[in-house]
Amino acid sequence: MSNRLTPLEIMTKLISFPTVSRDTNLPLVEWVEGYLDSHGIKSHRWPDPDQPHKAALFAHVGPWEEGAVVLSGHTDVVPVDGQPWDTDPFVVTEKDGKYFGRGTCDMKGFDALAIWALVEAQYADVKRPLQLALSFDEEIGCTGAPPMIVAMQDVLPKGSAVVVGEPSMMQAVTGHKGGIGFDTHIVGFEVHSSIMHTGVNAIMEAAPLIDWANDQNAQNMAAEPSDIAAIFDPPWTTCHVGMIQGGTAHNITAKDCRFMMDFRMVPGEAASQWESAYLQEVRKAEERMQKVHPEARIEISQNFAVPALVPEQDGEAEALVRSLTGDNATHVVSYGTEAGQFQEAGYSAVICGPGDIAQAHQPNEFITIAQFNEGQKFMERLLEKLAG
Repeated sequence: MSNRLTPLEIMTKLISFPTVSRDTNLPLVEWVEGYLDSHGIKSHRWPDPDQPHKAALFAHVGPWEEGAVVLSGHTDVVPVDGQPWDTDPFVVTEKDGKYFGRGTCDMKGFDALAIWALVEAQYADVKRPLQLALSFDEEIGCTGAPPMIVAMQDVLPKGSAVVVGEPSMMQAVTGHKGGIGFDTHIVGFEVHSSIMHTGVNAIMEAAPLIDWANDQNAQNMAAEPSDIAAIFDPPWTTCHVGMIQGGTAHNITAKDCRFMMDFRMVPGEAASQWESAYLQEVRKAEERMQKVHPEARIEISQNFAVPALVPEQDGEAEALVRSLTGDNATHVVSYGTEAGQFQEAGYSAVICGPGDIAQAHQPNEFITIAQFNEGQKFMERLLEKLAG
């Protein structure tokens, strides 16, 4: 363990841990903890009190002072169930100029580079500190980062510039949409479908709520976008239902229907605005249902909430990444990341990592060797800057 592993060796080890979000990430955390300790780096584990099989990990190298550059990544990956992989998804396989494996792109490739950089910083005379932050449960709504960020500030000197290494082709991404999702459970009343007017069909009551989302999308698409919204694709807030389940038979009014309504908001639009609008429609539907049967109801619970990453005026993290990459173009994305959560906690934040987001979550996920090498060059230039 005292050997200084290469980024590829570290990524290979990280990929070998099947840290699907539904499962534990502790073996990975324990390995990273031990590897850093073998190089004299004390890391700090934050165990999730509600999920004892999961933990975040963070560490600090360099002068014990504020102002560190923080390299942020998540340890969880999406499932491989049902995907037609040509290779073992938890074994890094090199082929055709690519490294295949679950998480090579999203985002254990970056995690490996960040761990490598932290160890290298330990042996360099860095004048500015470097921190590592590895979260969990990013893939199910970025729920693991907020408590980790709070815990970091209680233990480490607060960093100032956060680089979240989601795959961006090593471009400086300075903004992303926010997101909020609501688990929606419609409870109807079962009767034979021949007398459906005496029952409450949960599926058919879900339909108007989903159609409301369609109407909102049409209105948002037709509206003139704000200046900040105009740089996104699409330049409006989207309302979306991706899964639905319910009912027991074709001739019974469905007692239950479950779906999640999620919103991807452009910066400048508050999550509370969309929550209020949706809950207003839910209450209308519930009132209609209860006129037929008083026990019918709609239960709502928040599934996730991710703040937007707002482009910063003279942002420190953006300036740092641009100085290291030479990228001066404007890049924003419509998916959410933990960058907005760091920004909300008072850090300057930017997204920059190797790989193409188009490969994320796909069967035969890969990162090109060229992109992985670009990520290492980025870390090497960062280390030079920290030592400068």
